[in-house]
Amino acid sequence: MKMMAQISLSRRSGRKGYSLLRITETIERFEAHTGLRFNDKTLLQRALTHRSFLNESPDFPLADNERLEFLGDAVLDFLVAEFLYHRFPEQREGPLTNMRAALVRRDTLARFARQISLGQFLFMGRGEEETGGRNRPGTLCAAFEALIGALYLDQGLEAVKAFIYPFIEPELDHVLQEALNKDAKSRLQEWSQAHFQITPYYRTVSERGPDHAKEFTVQAVIDGVVYGEGEGRSKQLAAQAAAQAALENLARLQAEGKLPIIREEEETEEGDDSSP
Repeated sequence: MKMMAQISLSRRSGRKGYSLLRITETIERFEAHTGLRFNDKTLLQRALTHRSFLNESPDFPLADNERLEFLGDAVLDFLVAEFLYHRFPEQREGPLTNMRAALVRRDTLARFARQISLGQFLFMGRGEEETGGRNRPGTLCAAFEALIGALYLDQGLEAVKAFIYPFIEPELDHVLQEALNKDAKSRLQEWSQAHFQITPYYRTVSERGPDHAKEFTVQAVIDGVVYGEGEGRSKQLAAQAAAQAALENLARLQAEGKLPIIREEEETEEGDDSSP
């Protein structure tokens, strides 16, 4: 869909500094662009009002979107948590928390806002607009949260779910793919912290060959137990191989219901000697 005309604060409308007709037109264009239909148009108007608009037009009758941003942030946190809870019924709290954080962080919400061209519909002061305000991640994130807050007040949780799930579902696939692409040591650390509340460490057990062609063997250890072993031309490569082997072994143990229960007071704290 082609982008609708922007609206920015202008003194062309006389002493008020804003045009009610232009504001009404922009609200209608936004609804047509997104498919959202608000019963209370003033809620939508507030969600789209950046504080800079009021700074340059103090007689504007409505407040800015910051209170709605506060509400929308809480609504998003709850609905994303509920979505993940049902999507991953066997997942533990740690990974669920990490996924939720990735789905509601500033850059993610700013990306959602760009998908509906939200910045182009904001009521914004001229100075803010001229300094790139319509595309600023913090501004877009705040406006998206304010929109969620307004939609919740206007139509309730089910309407918000219907609106955000088409954003959340593909983004979750992206988050999961990013997790797969992380190096094995990072993934093993996250897994170990989530399941055992312990950080793994790496132990070099052998070095073979001449200085110019050494081969290292490293073990991945959690709470004194070796879960993986790997070889490589450097300690780091061997540690990555050991972490990958550990992840595979732990996944097998988890599937078989044989994961040990580790008490926090028994945590083993040893250094990581896998650095080159």
